[in-house]
Amino acid sequence: MHHIFTDNPLDRGDTARRDEEWLRQTALDVNSKILPMWRLTIPLQYSKGSVSLRWASMASTKLSPESNTLFLGLRGGISHFAVDISQYEDPSSAPGLDSTWKFEEARTAATILSVDETGIIAQARAQIHWHSTHKYCGACGNLTYQRRGGQIRTCQKCKQDHFPRTDPVVIAVIEHNDMCLLGQSRGRLSQMSMYSALAGFVDQGESIEEAVRREVMEEAGIEVGQVLYHSSQPWPFPHSLMIGCHGIALTTDIKKDEEEMTDVRWFARADVLSALDLNHDHLNVPQPMAIAHHLIRSWAEGDVPLTEPNT
Repeated sequence: MHHIFTDNPLDRGDTARRDEEWLRQTALDVNSKILPMWRLTIPLQYSKGSVSLRWASMASTKLSPESNTLFLGLRGGISHFAVDISQYEDPSSAPGLDSTWKFEEARTAATILSVDETGIIAQARAQIHWHSTHKYCGACGNLTYQRRGGQIRTCQKCKQDHFPRTDPVVIAVIEHNDMCLLGQSRGRLSQMSMYSALAGFVDQGESIEEAVRREVMEEAGIEVGQVLYHSSQPWPFPHSLMIGCHGIALTTDIKKDEEEMTDVRWFARADVLSALDLNHDHLNVPQPMAIAHHLIRSWAEGDVPLTEPNT
């Protein structure tokens, strides 16, 4: 399963990035590639009907190697970096850039780029966001500084190391006979009249299976038995990992969380198939960008090898 935001082709260079002098020198190398990102938007190159990430060199952008630069990794011996240029009111005012540089929101960019380039977006966007929000030490409150090309931030005073975070989220389609459980959370989904797989953050000291069962019980009041893993998807909004699962319901009476959910209901397979084909009058499901779409489709098309658990 090749989801959008996966298949990053870069070798993240764990050993190479330990050499701070090498990082500084390779950032200045004319062959190294720099991806300028402005307020988490993505630079794109439009050429003869195709779209790709627009890279530059540090020399051409005239940016300092120390200015918000993150080492993404290596490909074919070429170093790739992302640099945050959010300090400029307009990206065209950044050194070496001009009005020919076009920036798109990451979701929009991901729908028109190759899958491997969306993997680079996921890494760059998540890391830039984390660094922009973790400039101060969580232990003593003093300023931190970047190390290992962005792999670590270290406190200037207490020397505590801080690492870019990834938040694990379970997302699950729960089935019972020929029905599946979908919900509509308050906020974005309700505004779009969309139903999706139930989802929530994994708690500390909790397995994936336990998280699925707890979240479904909390949001829908449904008890879940067997849980099987389907696939995962990085989701850089800001830095989550979506862990896709399927599960078997042991109960069917819905008691939704009134505070968190607008609606939760069981949907028949025929209705879900119509929604996937954009032919349903009242049911909308997530588009293929999201792992939820693929979880719902795999259930609707009978690709989930689930059986009733022994209880």
